Amino acid sequence: MARSISRAALLGATVLASFGASKATAQTAAPATASIQAEDQAGGNEIIVTGSRRSVTLQDAPINISAVSQENIQRLRIDDVRGIAAFTPGVTVVDTGPASTGNIVLRGIESGDTSASGANGNDAVGVYLGEVPLYLDFKLIDIERVEFLLGPQGTLYGLGTLAGAVRYIPNRPNTSRFSADVHGRGYAQSHSSDFGRVGDVTVNIPLVTDHVALRSVVGYYDNPGFIDYNYVLQRPGISNPQPVRGATAADASLGSKQDYANNFKRQADVNFEHTFTTRNTLLLEYNPNVKAFLTYAHQDTKTNGRQANGAGVLGTGNYEGPWRYLEPFHRNADLFSVEFNINLFNVVQLVSTTAYTEQKINNTDDNTDLLLDLNYGYEAFPTFSSFANNHRKYKQFNQEVRLVSSHGGPVNWVIGGFYNRLKFASDRQEYTPGFAAFAGVNRPDDLEYISFVNTRTVEKAVYGEATLHATSAWQVTGGLRYFKYDAFATGGTDTPLFGGGLTRTPYPLIQFAPSRVRSGNTGDDGFVWKANTSYRFSPDLLAYATYSTGYRLGGVNRVAPCVVPLPPGQNVCALPNELIYGPDKTRNMEIGIRASLFEKRLQFTVDAFRVKWSQVQVPSQTVNGAVGITTNAGAAVSEGIEFSGSLKILPELVLQGTYSYTDAHLTEDFPQLVVSQGVRYDALSGDRLPGSTRHSGSAQLTYTYPVSDEAKIEANWTATYTGDIYSRVGLRGNGEKIPDYMTHRASLTYRARTFDVGIFADNIFDKYAYTGISNDVSSYNQTRTGVVERYYARSVLTPRRVGLDFRIRY
Repeated sequence: MARSISRAALLGATVLASFGASKATAQTAAPATASIQAEDQAGGNEIIVTGSRRSVTLQDAPINISAVSQENIQRLRIDDVRGIAAFTPGVTVVDTGPASTGNIVLRGIESGDTSASGANGNDAVGVYLGEVPLYLDFKLIDIERVEFLLGPQGTLYGLGTLAGAVRYIPNRPNTSRFSADVHGRGYAQSHSSDFGRVGDVTVNIPLVTDHVALRSVVGYYDNPGFIDYNYVLQRPGISNPQPVRGATAADASLGSKQDYANNFKRQADVNFEHTFTTRNTLLLEYNPNVKAFLTYAHQDTKTNGRQANGAGVLGTGNYEGPWRYLEPFHRNADLFSVEFNINLFNVVQLVSTTAYTEQKINNTDDNTDLLLDLNYGYEAFPTFSSFANNHRKYKQFNQEVRLVSSHGGPVNWVIGGFYNRLKFASDRQEYTPGFAAFAGVNRPDDLEYISFVNTRTVEKAVYGEATLHATSAWQVTGGLRYFKYDAFATGGTDTPLFGGGLTRTPYPLIQFAPSRVRSGNTGDDGFVWKANTSYRFSPDLLAYATYSTGYRLGGVNRVAPCVVPLPPGQNVCALPNELIYGPDKTRNMEIGIRASLFEKRLQFTVDAFRVKWSQVQVPSQTVNGAVGITTNAGAAVSEGIEFSGSLKILPELVLQGTYSYTDAHLTEDFPQLVVSQGVRYDALSGDRLPGSTRHSGSAQLTYTYPVSDEAKIEANWTATYTGDIYSRVGLRGNGEKIPDYMTHRASLTYRARTFDVGIFADNIFDKYAYTGISNDVSSYNQTRTGVVERYYARSVLTPRRVGLDFRIRY
């Protein structure tokens, strides 16, 4: 196995938010024809989207954009992006629990192995809260809609829109009307010993009529866990993690009841989620032409362990983790932004957004198997175990200014400038309780390894798009973006327990020797562009075609350079070709049709795409120390089709569905791309890329029964299908095919003018499935001197939930 799992460096890394965003918010938004699009059965209006920097109905958008309305977010009890992905074609986000925000994969653009711990950042997809790019998945409370822009969006978006962009569009403050929305949910969850509780409140307060208003959101998520850690060590360094050793895994065990009492304790439901979230926006409106929005958002998430099992190692079950330590996780994020919307003489709209975001992540993980797998002989200590403390911090400053034409005429245009600075700092300390005394080393704190990394990435860009309406039915759009970035990194490592061949640092000092500290920088610049055209054959039929390019920033790997010749002992360092990596790029071609037939009873969108991906950034590891790094190599392609539609079978009965087929694979050989047990494997042209489904789809049937003019009963049944996923490119180096699965959910809700109340069930049949894999199956039941490793892990799907959901509106 590789040190990359524990010591991996986190990588610092058309048409978008508009002057019409506030206008769009004021309109009644009902589901339309994309994602979980369905008509509001009382209205029939369509979602207004602003992905093109202009307000347009989803049905009229001449690009591949999907939108999920607030109504459907609430109807399906979707709390975050992981829930939305099941209803959006071309999107894969696996359920890996509250310790991650979810790794968003659009159209199969992913090269890294799957992970049972998920991800808390994504540099191939741009994620925005309103106008602000961020590295956090805020909860979907009081969100007007979520927009997915599939394919590279480089001409109007920065920050790594290599594969596309996701935008959370919050509701805006209203200066004329007080309103309040109170929502609560309670449920029982299978395989849990506690009940789940979710509550949130949204208040809109006009402070000065027509001029000042505050919109505030507060929510708390108390979701119970269902993974038990039954073998947590009572006294690390003294308690025996495996009382019975054996020549093979079959001969070894965790011992008798007395052994259990002597060494272990049980921690139930460790993967609970405790999340507090709030978003507060103050609107200052001088007049309808001059507005300012001041936003502060905060979110705090805590859990105590992975949402994963050990695949039965040492007799553990489907909802049991075999790890020796609790693994607490704490993620804390803050966002501050100021946005100005100024109408200049009805000719152009000026939009300026200034934002600062900060995210802190602290966690502990069981490090025992990592050190065993490095084969340093630690298993000679009978009660050997190890844990690691990790601290990560992101600080991001963003400034964007754009001008959007509003003068009318046959030509519309957008020009703008973009600046982003991202600072990242991390450190890691690995401890081996009791081992220093066993080895005769004067290190009472048992600190075995320490590292730090500091990076800074600055991106600057100017961009523009122009649309010519050649006729009332035909439009042509062209866009161009020039970008320039600089990336700097410094970092170091030390092995205080053994010194790594250097003079051992006397306790309690820590010394990062010059040979173990790395500073470096890299940078690049270039252009990306887009060409788009659409033709409206009739008011109900639109066809479009797009060619667009995207990019992702390069950077400096956070590893110290090697000193040659290598000193004796442990060496954790990078060879010259392992120090930096460059940007990768995509070229996307697609055609699509949006249709609304039979008096809008049938609405659908269908598209076909082909994305070429060059100089692919791929995760790898150093030859010395197996530290996670990024390299560039080869090329790949992703091609497929996407469909979403709704059919009004009866006035009271609506069927909605989505389907996507994605074939993402290499088009060049990648020599020695995959590493397993220290052996490097070639990946070959044609090998399927990991991390995303090839087939996925959903079907949703909603029946509405009117009770009165102001009330109705709504019954909903939804099925979602998640296709199989490769854990590793081409299944090389002990990769696995993660099986497909289908889940069902249902609800029965009474909806009135001022309140809703209903019962629901998610994952009705309590489907057990695993969604991701950490490490590979070669480490499963691997034995070293009688010690069975517990390195292999599988993330687990959330089991059945049954409960009550209500909402009160004032």
